[in-house]
Amino acid sequence: MQTDKGIIIAADVATIEECQCLAELGNQAPEIVAIKVGFSLALRYGLPLVVKSVREVSSLPVIYDHQKAATDIPAMGRSFAQICRDAGIEGVIFFPQAGPKTLEAFVSAAFDSHLTPAVGLVMTHPAYLQSEGGFIADNAPEFICQLAMNLGVRAFVLPGTKPDVVKRFAEGPLNSIKPAAIMMPGIGSQGGSLKEAFWAAKGHRPFAIIGSALYGVPDPLAALQQFLAELRNYA
Repeated sequence: MQTDKGIIIAADVATIEECQCLAELGNQAPEIVAIKVGFSLALRYGLPLVVKSVREVSSLPVIYDHQKAATDIPAMGRSFAQICRDAGIEGVIFFPQAGPKTLEAFVSAAFDSHLTPAVGLVMTHPAYLQSEGGFIADNAPEFICQLAMNLGVRAFVLPGTKPDVVKRFAEGPLNSIKPAAIMMPGIGSQGGSLKEAFWAAKGHRPFAIIGSALYGVPDPLAALQQFLAELRNYA
């Protein structure tokens, strides 16, 4: 994750075997910088076993996306971080919709446990913000972003399906810590374009989070090669 751009493979799959196949796929190119695992594998098998299965086939960092962590009371931050650390996780994704005290507690606990926190600001799907018909106040992501930056966070999750949102943050709040790591899900199957998302994040370090566009197709390696070609053509 110290590179200037890359691909994160999202292993949002149902079995250990599928997870290992994706982790092995991650060994194909240096531009693949991490494997992201989610709650489905963690709840089915336990997080330590999931990380162990990745370690058997790949040395890539493992990011845990609890979907959505940091929506609990602040006191749960330390327990969450310790569990992730003990399982061998290196990075965690937070969507701190429970408020600033929860954000502060979870981020601080992550740093104390030597985890890299990435804070989610806007999700990929429609009707997330109030102006789209959702529950989240339109100014909440900016508030979250500023507080997270004040806490030392330098990695953020923004929707690859909404390049206008990515650009607004890249040129706005995140400009003060340039270059931030901007991790963008929704590339591929949800309609997001790697090229458009990367251009929207220009001046920062863009990372495409790609999942079902790889594991949901007949030839994952061919699909990955297409994304890699697009990434390599990005200047």
